[in-house]
Amino acid sequence: MSAPSKIVIASRESRLAMWQAVHVRDRLSSLNSGSEVVILGMTTKGDQILDRPLAEIGGKGLFIKELEVAMQEGRAHLAVHSMKDVPMVMPEGFVLAAISARENPRDAFVSNNYAGLDELPAGAVVGTSSLRREAILRARYPQLTIKSLRGNLDTRLKKLDAGEYDAIILAAAGLIRLGMENRIKAVLTAEQSLPAPGQGALGIELVDGDAAMAAVVAPLNDPETAHCVKAERALSRALGGSCQVPLGGYAIIDNGQLWLRGFVASVDGQRMVSGEVRGNPADDEALGLQLADQLRAQGAEAILASLACH
Repeated sequence: MSAPSKIVIASRESRLAMWQAVHVRDRLSSLNSGSEVVILGMTTKGDQILDRPLAEIGGKGLFIKELEVAMQEGRAHLAVHSMKDVPMVMPEGFVLAAISARENPRDAFVSNNYAGLDELPAGAVVGTSSLRREAILRARYPQLTIKSLRGNLDTRLKKLDAGEYDAIILAAAGLIRLGMENRIKAVLTAEQSLPAPGQGALGIELVDGDAAMAAVVAPLNDPETAHCVKAERALSRALGGSCQVPLGGYAIIDNGQLWLRGFVASVDGQRMVSGEVRGNPADDEALGLQLADQLRAQGAEAILASLACH
């Protein structure tokens, strides 16, 4: 099955989303010399509504809906997403066909005046758009003031530079990809801030049943990353589904075994349950479900029940 003469990638127009689309475009171009690979830039609802927390306006799916419509209508063949932004349950008619090798999956501490979280004085304002990061910060640093921070990477950094925040927490991967590593004051360890499911990995979404495009993007799949991300997403799906839940899930392949760590917390950080499992990477989703059961046995249900979406 040969690739079409023109391959169209649907992408959000933020600088980071475009970097991701260009990265995939260049890889597909080198693999399919007979095809012209182009990017269709689009603005999504998630990019337009910036004055309210994501949890209030419909969650992660807001960033991908318009891209899916473009694929359904035949205006695009595939969409590239940060796996962190992909809803845990894929919409009917779409599949994740490939998950590419992961950039640094950890959280980054960014500040103009402080070297790390432990240096922030009481009352210092820390910005984040993530309930997961908020719960971790409230649990470990109750003396800090946590404020919602929306917008693309450049917008967030501008708000920090304007003095609206003393520090902000971002995904290290985005800063690294945009060549802004110099903004990172500290990369938080998984012990300090367990990453979100899929953080640092890129996913390629297709219309379900498009066998020709599935063959085209197959070489971009990184099996090790894919196993880890599938385990993380299975954990998240079992506990929160597409809900906005303060949840961390992070897997690595360690000595040939998949090691998955996870936690669920209340937004105020007062209640948190965590655990870990190890097993065969091929059992990725089963391991995610196993850890979800372990967290439930520790009381995750009561925490989830207290969150608005349940």
